[in-house]
Amino acid sequence: MERIKRGKVRQFHQAKWDEPIIFELHQSGERGVALPRVERGIEEKVGDGVSFIPGEMVRKQKPNLPEIAQNRVLRHYLRLSQEVLGSAFNVEIGQGTCTIKYSPEINEAIAASPKMTELHPLQDVSTVQGILEITHKLDLALREVSGMDYFSFQPGSGTQALFAMASIVRAYHEANGEADQRDEIITTIFSHPSQAATAAVKGYKIITLYPDEDGFPDLEKLKAAVSERTAGFVVANPEDTGIYNPKIKEFTRIVHEAGGICYYDQANANGLLGITRAKEAGFDMCFFNLHKTFSTPHACGGPATGALGVVDRLKEFLPGPIVEKDGDQYVLNDNLKHSIGKVRSFQGVPQHVLRAYAWIRALGPDGLKEVAQVAVLNNNYLYHKVLKIKGASAPYIKGQRLEQVRYSWEQLTKDTGVTTDDVSRRMADFAHHYWTSHHPYVVPEPFTLEPTETPSKADLDEYIASLTQISEEAYTNPDLVKSAPHNSTNHLIKDNDDFDNPEKWAITWRSYLKKTQAPEKVEL
Repeated sequence: MERIKRGKVRQFHQAKWDEPIIFELHQSGERGVALPRVERGIEEKVGDGVSFIPGEMVRKQKPNLPEIAQNRVLRHYLRLSQEVLGSAFNVEIGQGTCTIKYSPEINEAIAASPKMTELHPLQDVSTVQGILEITHKLDLALREVSGMDYFSFQPGSGTQALFAMASIVRAYHEANGEADQRDEIITTIFSHPSQAATAAVKGYKIITLYPDEDGFPDLEKLKAAVSERTAGFVVANPEDTGIYNPKIKEFTRIVHEAGGICYYDQANANGLLGITRAKEAGFDMCFFNLHKTFSTPHACGGPATGALGVVDRLKEFLPGPIVEKDGDQYVLNDNLKHSIGKVRSFQGVPQHVLRAYAWIRALGPDGLKEVAQVAVLNNNYLYHKVLKIKGASAPYIKGQRLEQVRYSWEQLTKDTGVTTDDVSRRMADFAHHYWTSHHPYVVPEPFTLEPTETPSKADLDEYIASLTQISEEAYTNPDLVKSAPHNSTNHLIKDNDDFDNPEKWAITWRSYLKKTQAPEKVEL
């Protein structure tokens, strides 16, 4: 413990089992569980030719699933669990814009309750009043946090929420007869790439604002960009660099005067809770990623929830149904005149709604604000220390950043030839994850760190010590870093040409067999 307090690197070696994939463990005839026979009445009816399953849905042959004994299944997944880095296992600071924070285990226990796991989305509303009440109360809480008037929890991710907001922008202008005229969306270069991507999918031309000489989004460029063709303005603030635009209300005012809709990427609000809100900044819509700010598991890309909030005049455009209270009952309101329709099946992920609600209730208003204060404190401590590491820098503004920073190893690479990808692999030798940036790299040789409120000072010092040691190695023994990882499950891939060759790709067991075995030997 004393070694960690002094900011020394951890002596780490990842478990390695050389574990096969589960299909390779197949042994014909092995069973992990013995399934009971179907009820006698059903069996007799099936025998008489009566089927409870539509004929087109009945398989012509059994699925090709691995047959494995229960103890071997257990060993397989326990070994895999030891071959990964996770937030419950290591100091997790390096996930950058994706955000990892501690998710209380009690919330996991609540979400795993049969009262949750046995819910069905087609149940009658009268039988699911509990989860509808929690959904509505989370809606009310997020209204307080954001200043918005209504929330939908249907989007399954931040990107899907951005797509829904771009869809609302189009539907709004269609309702006003201006959809053909307003065909441009304005964003900024350091906002998340999904903002531009989702608007482009809706057919919009994307106008991108670059930073001014001080590193902030360029206000004069915005003034030049807005016109009668402006449909909307979408931005993350703070941006992925951790820079907060203090003139944001002027940006939204200019867009509103041009007739556009302003929508806010608040996927990551860790530095904003209780301090500033979307409403006061002039936004018409915003979304929160419950798996970033509100401590539901990120879950390796899903399931997730992008909670989408709108001001009152846009309520009728939300994806429906939304949960409302009618007297003593909670109801699903699907009578939204201009609804963009569903963006995901049913009501999204109720377990995430429950986890986020429990997290908010446990903290209360003062606790939420403290989350933001500690996240900003942790980030600026890390920022101060990283800038002292040889070869590291943080482009654009000097001084305080908010909840994260996009740093650069540009000088390190020029001096030693060691790249940010090399550093990323070497960090795995010290049990740390480390994220670079979205592609293409706008900041040269980037790395993006976000500590959130979770890590202690000792955790931060350990992470800083690992980065410092790798910098020292780069300047004294660069080949050590370039050949990393050394203590991890996997090692450096010498030739990755296969990643760019579709003929080598096999994303399922069946496709692998098709590409590696003679056709007559492939069982599908």
